[in-house]
Amino acid sequence: MTDRDGWLERFAVPDRPLPAVYWLSVACTIVGTVGILWSLPVPTEFLDISPLFNWGSAFLMVAAVYYFIISLSLAIGLLPFLVGLAAFELWLADASNASSNISVALLALGIGGLWLGHRGRGGIAAVIGDVQYIMLAPAWVLSLLYRWLGIPI
Repeated sequence: MTDRDGWLERFAVPDRPLPAVYWLSVACTIVGTVGILWSLPVPTEFLDISPLFNWGSAFLMVAAVYYFIISLSLAIGLLPFLVGLAAFELWLADASNASSNISVALLALGIGGLWLGHRGRGGIAAVIGDVQYIMLAPAWVLSLLYRWLGIPI
């Protein structure tokens, strides 16, 4: 088993309670985390590079590099996810002055859902572990689809 397989197997724990709640919580946590990073003030050097360069977009770029390290095919498959997430964050930032409040609420909702899902099965330690590996969740879901379609990872 390679390190990549170990990382992806992190999400293959069979006793996940309420899978729909869990995955909705993971999605809220991802969107909330990126949104909070997106709304943080940026140094002027970032703006000199691009008006779209901020802590959230930097985080998504690092995630893309991370996906390429894990697997070329997963990285290519996850690019639409990353672009879609960035487009959503751009829309949210333009549509609302309260984008950081919405992001904080999504993150709180996501972490609360993760805690609810892990209650009695590792509690807060399991939630912290999930948050540490939060950007692996989309790769794991895509790896399941790839395996089902017979696409090598």
